[in-house]
Amino acid sequence: MASRQQPGGGLLVVVVLLLVSALWAEAAVDCNTVKSDLVGCVGYLESGTGNPTPQCCDGVRKLSSASTTTADRRKTCGCIKSIAAPYPNLKDPAVGKLPTLCGVKLPFRPSISTNCNT
Repeated sequence: MASRQQPGGGLLVVVVLLLVSALWAEAAVDCNTVKSDLVGCVGYLESGTGNPTPQCCDGVRKLSSASTTTADRRKTCGCIKSIAAPYPNLKDPAVGKLPTLCGVKLPFRPSISTNCNT
């Protein structure tokens, strides 16, 4: 018995794969990952002196690599702000210098008061 292939069946497979990869990409950044990546930065950000730890900079670079789209960057920013809220002693100048000290270039200067939607 010969098998019949439905017209457009190959296209359907491609569309499904694109949808699945788009959904996976949307979930590339989550707040638990952001928190675990930045936990090593708290000491530097609270003291505002010295240099961030290698663990901190590894986390900063990892987040920078994962946050490639505007949606990812906004999600990461929102996560950082919510994670930072319980730490009232974070030093804004240290926040601003952190990416540079970790070798990450950003098109803006990060701040405690950064608006994540812009």
